[in-house]
Amino acid sequence: MADFEKILREVKHPGRGDRDIVALGMVKDVAVDGAKVTVTLGFPKRRDPLTEYLVGSVRAAVIRNCPEFDTVEVKTVVDENAGKPEKEGLGTEMVDNVKHIIGIASGKGGVGKSTVAVNLAIALARLGYKVGLADADVYGPSIPTMTATEGENPMMEKDDAGEWLVPVEKYGVKWMSIGYFAERGQALIWRGPMACSALKQMILQVKWGELDFLLVDMPPGTGDIHISFVQDVPVGGAVIVTTPQTVALADVEKSVDMFRNPNIGKPILGLVENMSWFTPAELPENKYYIFGRDGGKKMAERFGLELLGQIPLVQGIRENGDNGEPTALGTGPDSEAFLALARRIAEKLGV
Repeated sequence: MADFEKILREVKHPGRGDRDIVALGMVKDVAVDGAKVTVTLGFPKRRDPLTEYLVGSVRAAVIRNCPEFDTVEVKTVVDENAGKPEKEGLGTEMVDNVKHIIGIASGKGGVGKSTVAVNLAIALARLGYKVGLADADVYGPSIPTMTATEGENPMMEKDDAGEWLVPVEKYGVKWMSIGYFAERGQALIWRGPMACSALKQMILQVKWGELDFLLVDMPPGTGDIHISFVQDVPVGGAVIVTTPQTVALADVEKSVDMFRNPNIGKPILGLVENMSWFTPAELPENKYYIFGRDGGKKMAERFGLELLGQIPLVQGIRENGDNGEPTALGTGPDSEAFLALARRIAEKLGV
């Protein structure tokens, strides 16, 4: 028989001094029915900003330690001993003072979407704008690594309206990511609705304050998570990141179709072509179009979009991202490419 108490003690609540959920009295029941185990967690009536994170972490802990179970279900109940009444859903009051919310999207992974998002955020901050970035890629959060903020533990603040996460600040940007609440290397095993809810919490339950731009690093693809996001969050527009190859055309088309769907109807600010050409560090003036030339331009023309910018493939972009010092902090041609992109987006939005 599995030692569920020991297993569930692995799950820590980041907002409660990293105490485990067993010690906090949150585990109300564990029921085993054949190859199915059901864990019931108790939460106070006031909404816990980390509900979805804790539910996902419990599932992950049980699946990791108990392969003999085919089905792992986590239920939540209201703890009647709590104080304030539960808030009905998440409102948009925390983004009421954000001028522009922009989704950074891609039809598939591997195109450097997160790299573009992080460097664009820093470039906008360098231009004097107030900027935040929400890492909504709940399955593969990379912002903590790319900004060297892995060890940060965002605080929670309470007021009469509820509990709010306080973003991490570095490089002049406010950052929020589900990666701050997951242990290093921990796989987040979430079903679609759970991931949708976690994504919205990373945006709508964060104390952003006044911002000119809130960039949202969206998960790759065009599934339920994306549709839920653009319907429930007041997104002002989207930037689609692609690469020059002809084979990327179908993925761009899927993203364009999603945002232009009549039920969504969100404007697309334009395309960003990443990895446009390769420039060796020792030959900064040379351009080698190893993935093809003008692919992004042709895609933009086909869909009636603007090509907002072209980002070169420079070894330093990857290395700087891995080291937590994004390229946009520098002065080279790669940094200038991100600054030019930031200027164009700001100009396009009239900021």
